[in-house]
Amino acid sequence: MLMSFGDIVYIVAIFLFVYLTFGIVRNYYKNKFDDEGRRLDMQENNTEDEDKEV
Repeated sequence: MLMSFGDIVYIVAIFLFVYLTFGIVRNYYKNKFDDEGRRLDMQENNTEDEDKEV
């Protein structure tokens, strides 16, 4: 019932892949949304609109 060295390396590689992928996706979405859950790239800047009115 002892696993071979290759099986152990394969399982470790799968866990590392899942961990790194989860970290990348989490950081991507953390940077895309603000604390209230609004998308940062969909917000309008009010300072630009005020400059156009003057």
